[in-house]
Amino acid sequence: METETQLETILEFLKNNSNESNRIGMGKFGIDISNALGVSVPVLRNLAKPYRKNHELAQELWKTSIHEARLMASMIDDPKKLTEKQIDEWSHDFKSWDLCDQVCMNLFSRSELSEKKILEYAQAEGEFVKRASFALIACYALKRMNKSDYLLIGFLPIIENSANDERIYVKKAVNWALRQIGKKNIFLRKNAI
Repeated sequence: METETQLETILEFLKNNSNESNRIGMGKFGIDISNALGVSVPVLRNLAKPYRKNHELAQELWKTSIHEARLMASMIDDPKKLTEKQIDEWSHDFKSWDLCDQVCMNLFSRSELSEKKILEYAQAEGEFVKRASFALIACYALKRMNKSDYLLIGFLPIIENSANDERIYVKKAVNWALRQIGKKNIFLRKNAI
């Protein structure tokens, strides 16, 4: 009952704060706006604060298919409760680069399953599922300071194998992953080059 009330409160807030101008602007940046309301990420982050680590609410938000509700789901879900099935289901729902990147940064990269998914998704057919592999690599280089440089070096062949993918959103994520590895330190920069 509490989750249902929270969901209704959040959805009402999102609808009341929808912004058609923002929504149109999102479309200009290649974001799928078919289920978007035009609520900005900073507003979503602020809205998400009291709901952190609420796995059940995150599931319900994702089911709505509303772009901003899905972004918020990634902000509040508990990475310790994340399952491989959920990662796969959510990844196959990606229809925009921003949703892919936000979910990878906010949630997937904080899961123990992320390394497995990097390897698996690098072979994926779907553009945004494959992008998720490289978004996760970029997140590792950016956020996971305790990870070995050799782990990041191990991702370089995956990056090289996908460097010629002609799909723009894969190509940009491959570039992002390589740059993040190279920016981490001199040792990794030499290997990335």
